[in-house]
Amino acid sequence: MKATKNQRYSAFILFLLISFCLVSTPAFAEGDTHDVHTNEFVPGEFIMHHVADAYEWHLATIGETHITVPLPIILYSKTTGWHVFMSSKFKHGEETYHNFRLAHHGENAGKIEELNSEGEYVGLPINLSLSKSITGAIISVFFMVWIFVAAAKSAQRNKGKAPTGVLNVVEPIIVFVRDEIAKPAIGEHKFEKFMPYLLTLFFFILLNNLMGLIPIFPFGANVTGNIAVTMVLALFTFAVTNLNGNKHYWKEIFNPDVPWWLKFPIPMMPIIELSGMFTKPFVLMVRLFANMMAGHMIVTVFLSLIFIFGKLMGTVAGLSISPVSIAFSLFIMMLDILVSFIQAYVFTLLSALYFGMAKAEHH
Repeated sequence: MKATKNQRYSAFILFLLISFCLVSTPAFAEGDTHDVHTNEFVPGEFIMHHVADAYEWHLATIGETHITVPLPIILYSKTTGWHVFMSSKFKHGEETYHNFRLAHHGENAGKIEELNSEGEYVGLPINLSLSKSITGAIISVFFMVWIFVAAAKSAQRNKGKAPTGVLNVVEPIIVFVRDEIAKPAIGEHKFEKFMPYLLTLFFFILLNNLMGLIPIFPFGANVTGNIAVTMVLALFTFAVTNLNGNKHYWKEIFNPDVPWWLKFPIPMMPIIELSGMFTKPFVLMVRLFANMMAGHMIVTVFLSLIFIFGKLMGTVAGLSISPVSIAFSLFIMMLDILVSFIQAYVFTLLSALYFGMAKAEHH
């Protein structure tokens, strides 16, 4: 009965994660901001195109033909109501559709703009579209469900025996999160309440980190390199922390045990403690986003060297530098695998530490 309750709790958390990502991510989607008509290589646009969010899943470009997987566009206009169509209607941003267009320049670059009947810009519609990051997050959730259902079935078949199959991979990670993160950070008798959330958080981040390193559809989405996604994860940790804070936790924020002159007449320490409530999730958000974004950008920078040398010094120079560039790119990719585990561990550990602080008793 206890396992069933935890499973429902985890499923509910997964549902909320996807719901919040669905609402939040389009606002941060940058789309395909490069000029599809030019063959000139622009390193900055190449790098940003491969790390930014988009409304289509780019697979390959052959000549001037772009092979993509279109994604659903869901818009609400104050004047014309709801519009649902596939991103292929934009023709890679070359055409407008139902008075909507994908902006390539200006402050709305990468966003969907609404036009009037004369083709003039009137504003931004409410955007609930499935961007590449959202789709990648949904795909990762399906993988998580498959993994844990398979692990649960394996556990039922092998009661009292050594774990096999998927369970053999999942169980050591679960034990690690329980014994090395939850128990030491939260406490021996308080950690069980937070285990479903911590396990969901760890596997969600780890799986999306690793999936983002595989440049083959349906992988390759830079989910954890999207600040909207990391913001949602940090907000969940912020909410869980403060909803479970005891009276001693709130006392240390508003009336900490420090000399009175640090609280009166200027409440210096309460202000610092209160600001700490918000800087903690902010740090969580930025750390995960920056580390995963940086890894993807470094790989594209090394690959860009091939084209930069070829453009400046000729084809021979580009071919000469390519082995070094590819070797460094592979090294960064291997390093990113390690970083993927470290970032999942750090985010989960810090969340557990915040929960422990919220439940700590007064000494």
